[in-house]
Amino acid sequence: MDQEFLPFTRPTINEETIAGVADVLRSGWITTGAQNLAFEAALSEYVGGRPVRTFNSGTATLEIGLRIAGVGPGDEVITSPLSWVATSNTILEVGATPVFVDIDPYTRNLDLNLLEQAITPRTKALMPVYLAGLPVDMDRLYAIARQHGLRVIEDAAQALGSNWRGQRIGAIGDLVSFSFHANKNLTSIEGGALVLNNEAEARLAQKYRLQGVTRSGFDGMEVDVLGGKFNLSDVAARVGLGQMPHLAHFNEQRRELARYYFECFANGAAVTLGVELPPEDFEHTNWHMFQIVLPLPALKLDRAGFMAELHARGIGSGVHYPAIHLFKLYRERGFTVHRFPHAERIGASTVTLPLFPAMQLADVKRVVTAVNEICEHSSLTH
Repeated sequence: MDQEFLPFTRPTINEETIAGVADVLRSGWITTGAQNLAFEAALSEYVGGRPVRTFNSGTATLEIGLRIAGVGPGDEVITSPLSWVATSNTILEVGATPVFVDIDPYTRNLDLNLLEQAITPRTKALMPVYLAGLPVDMDRLYAIARQHGLRVIEDAAQALGSNWRGQRIGAIGDLVSFSFHANKNLTSIEGGALVLNNEAEARLAQKYRLQGVTRSGFDGMEVDVLGGKFNLSDVAARVGLGQMPHLAHFNEQRRELARYYFECFANGAAVTLGVELPPEDFEHTNWHMFQIVLPLPALKLDRAGFMAELHARGIGSGVHYPAIHLFKLYRERGFTVHRFPHAERIGASTVTLPLFPAMQLADVKRVVTAVNEICEHSSLTH
């Protein structure tokens, strides 16, 4: 009997949450309302009491974070070329210019050794990306930001539950953006949240979230900023609320699975051939993803062929992410090949393996066995 197909991710949503969503649907109030307020309160408590506002996506939170930081036309924002393209698209959306800095090939995050040389008089903000949930060295990041008078908008889309030296991501720092997309450690189906510094920023975030509107009394309404339509529905918020009590358990399960990945990969054919594993960091990361980098020059097949071989064995995989500056939209803005070699190599050869709380250790073993077999059979020396 064939084994069940193993996707690279799958959300865990319990029956209590499903019943709660049904209650919201029956209530007659399904857009932004009481469930959002409760979700924001739970998130605020999670990050130490800082103001939090929900949005309909992690992309929206980045854009609003930039707007609150005063970023606009003529400004530059430094970020990583190895991320979901939304990171830099939001910089373009507010009329600013993304400035890419190559990644550290070990952490796969923004290389802070290259950061300061990219700062110019036009630089307004830094937007680090915490790939797979692993934060950058936040002490060093914020020291640079303070020295140059820069705002920081943390793309922590994948980092809910990660920490820096014992302090949760979101509990420290400047503006912090989380995503609750279906593949995240906590999901609201679609959605995101922005952690803010004070109530004034929170009020501004609310304005930007819904057309710039401020209401007062029964009929008072004013609009003094250009907002958009970024609010989160109460249906989605109820899913997020149902996830919150389980986040720590979800993340601990992910850590257990990641540990077993390292154990299974040790001294196997894949590592011997040159497959690069992610940083073995169990202090800071929430293990949002487990990504390997293929030694493509040593293989007879390309990445798509490798992923097809996994699929044929009933195993899903993903690509996170192609280097942003190689997309046509960015090449048309002057970015060229070979400018960020580490991001280009890893972006072209990374494969995301299955990792989600409902997985079993036997699933990890199955994945690693498949990776080892494919590498062994496709090796140029085989």
